[in-house]
Amino acid sequence: MSLDELKQLRKEVDNAIRTYQDRERKKALAALEEKAQEMGFSLSELTTAGSKSRKVHPAKYRHPDDSSKTWSGRGRQPAWVKEILSSGGDLDDYLIRK
Repeated sequence: MSLDELKQLRKEVDNAIRTYQDRERKKALAALEEKAQEMGFSLSELTTAGSKSRKVHPAKYRHPDDSSKTWSGRGRQPAWVKEILSSGGDLDDYLIRK
């Protein structure tokens, strides 16, 4: 076989493998969906039931000049908070009052 014929054969084999894997994946998904329905659930209910959602903490501090910059007081300090603290500022002055 020539190099071009071998490359064409490789493309065909890769495509055959990919479509085979897709078919098997669909069969497995259908079997799982059927089993979930037998037990009174949908597959999406079962796959999201144990997932932990991250709790979003509301903003606690606001940048003095740019109100779009906020910080919840958790995690890494943004640069503007570090600047305030390094210049001797007090974060309590930037609390968001509700």
